[in-house]
Amino acid sequence: MSGLAGLVVAPGARIYDHGPGHPLRPERVLLTWDLIAAYGIDRAPGATRLAADVADDETVMLVHTREFVEATRDAGHGVDGAWGRFGYGPGDNPIFDRMHEAGAIVTGASVSAAGAVLRGEVAHAFNAAGGLHHAMADRASGFCVYDDPAVAIAWMLRQGLERIAYVDVDVHHGDGPQAIFWNDRRVLTVSIHEYAPQIGFFPGTGAASERGGPDAPDSALNVPLAPGTGDGAWLEALRTVALPAVRSFHPDVLVTQLGCDTHVSDPLAHLALTTSAYRRAASALHELAHEAAGGRWVATGGGGYQWARVVPRAWTLYFAEMAGVTVPDEIPQAWIERARSELGDLVPTTLSDRREDAIP
Repeated sequence: MSGLAGLVVAPGARIYDHGPGHPLRPERVLLTWDLIAAYGIDRAPGATRLAADVADDETVMLVHTREFVEATRDAGHGVDGAWGRFGYGPGDNPIFDRMHEAGAIVTGASVSAAGAVLRGEVAHAFNAAGGLHHAMADRASGFCVYDDPAVAIAWMLRQGLERIAYVDVDVHHGDGPQAIFWNDRRVLTVSIHEYAPQIGFFPGTGAASERGGPDAPDSALNVPLAPGTGDGAWLEALRTVALPAVRSFHPDVLVTQLGCDTHVSDPLAHLALTTSAYRRAASALHELAHEAAGGRWVATGGGGYQWARVVPRAWTLYFAEMAGVTVPDEIPQAWIERARSELGDLVPTTLSDRREDAIP
């Protein structure tokens, strides 16, 4: 399969930081970019690096309400207000410095990825900082300020695209894009996720019965999986349910959210995947992009809370597949040393999982 792959690099995304002790660490994205560079994937013949624009208010408000955007800006600049009604406060979405600016950087990076694909500069583009799929039109949720995949989709619709397929493989249901495009027949949202309402697993949505609004029946497809699901059953769900639905939809472009909190060692969930599943999913989604969407593929990051041990490896495997680059399993020593300085000794030395990589 051919097509140039673009890695969107937005150094300013490091300010998307909820503070010490929060699970969503900006270092996971920085370490991903470093691992991709250590392998030389971004300098390979099939790859290029893409700069990112910062999303302006008009772009963010393709999805989000003006009131929410203004509240986010004010809260992040220390203005007192009743910010709880916008989803901000202690817990998942604490107020942090320059919240609006951070969200606009991440959102702009996903829109930049979409723009590069639509202009034909690249066939595939990956924004590892993105994938913040829980934010709703008028509130933050689940560590997510602005819903960058939804904004990128809305932006592409504004450019004239008529059919967009969104596939979300995060362990948590892709509730934001589903809600935002619930009644829009131009967008197919597909989510494969852990579903365990009996234990109150976040966000509590994503049942198979959720199928789209009255004007867009069957525009939402959910594949709920039980806790403990491993590589085989997860890949079977991807191949037999999700991928055929996208092929039948015949999208103009494929958008994916590549959360890797499905890993067996992730502290916030209960699936049991290994990096082998990510390698095989990357190949399947790459093939899908060429078969169903003329090769046009806009990918974002997402969840993943083993920020040094899992996330960089998972997303490096995805981008290597996008770029058509075969990389050795042994991780470059320079990256290992840098990661050890961040984490200590518990840093994997191979892209493939070994027994110790399953340690919670």
